[in-house]
Amino acid sequence: GPLPAPAELTDGNSEHLKREHSLMKPYQGAGSAAMPLWDFQGSTMVTSQYVRLTPDERSREGSIWNRVPCFLKDWELHVHFKIHGAGKKNLHGDGLALWYTQERLVPGPVFGSKDNFHGLAIFLDTYPNDEATERVFPYISAMVNNGSLTYDHSKDGRWTELAGCTADLRNQNHDTFLAIRYSRGRLTVMTDVEDKNEWKNCIDIAGVQLPTGYFFGASAGTGDLSDNHDIISMKLFQLMVEHPLEDESVDWTKIEPSVSLLKSPKDNVDDPTGNFRSGPLTGWKVFLLLLCALLGIIVCAVVGAVVFQKRQERNKRFY
Repeated sequence: GPLPAPAELTDGNSEHLKREHSLMKPYQGAGSAAMPLWDFQGSTMVTSQYVRLTPDERSREGSIWNRVPCFLKDWELHVHFKIHGAGKKNLHGDGLALWYTQERLVPGPVFGSKDNFHGLAIFLDTYPNDEATERVFPYISAMVNNGSLTYDHSKDGRWTELAGCTADLRNQNHDTFLAIRYSRGRLTVMTDVEDKNEWKNCIDIAGVQLPTGYFFGASAGTGDLSDNHDIISMKLFQLMVEHPLEDESVDWTKIEPSVSLLKSPKDNVDDPTGNFRSGPLTGWKVFLLLLCALLGIIVCAVVGAVVFQKRQERNKRFY
């Protein structure tokens, strides 16, 4: 069916800003290991202008995590970030991840944070590890995990990806933003990376179940290739949304992260529009289809020839 209309995002006013979940200048405790509401680890460095998760150096990992669990049912996170470095085309990596998860401050292989996590991850992947990919990088994708799924770097997380889009967000001379909205089971991700001061739809998925009581965070990692991965601000807004009466009896802290999909993400393939569709008849599928059609024609021709010959022999016996 058709996609729903893009969700309207907040205008960023301070009316519903939740400061206990927001990271903004001036960063309190900048340059020290003690920020009242945020913990950081690894290569993360806090300056007066940005929080640098990794420098433009090889094999670095860093993260920053909110200390306060979020108990909002409906929220919207605006992230002002900058990914930049000296690497030229396809010579930079690896990317940035934004998290709403049960675990916090656990380093790991997924853009500097833990694999098999519980919750939501939004990946800003800047390097294509899968050489056979048709998608254009940098690429933004979403993943929901109940702890059972593993992020496959060699396939750029394709098997566990819910949806995604291409976004030219690296080495820009203007501000770049990303917004994540979660409301009534609907996850929306939008970008503002083209210096147009307007949100562009990237991901829109219904049927997403996320519990309350998880933590917001950001992490980044570099490997043989590198970049500066900077967070300038993370602002969380409470959304004033009415819920049905039956929701009042639900213990939202006990919900298991899940997504109600009509089909497995493994059935998904790349689509230039940034959305998913069923697999197209391309490459080897076209070859197999043509081969089957050719074999079918040959079989029909042989059967037809045999039938024709039998009829000819039968007709000769009547003379």
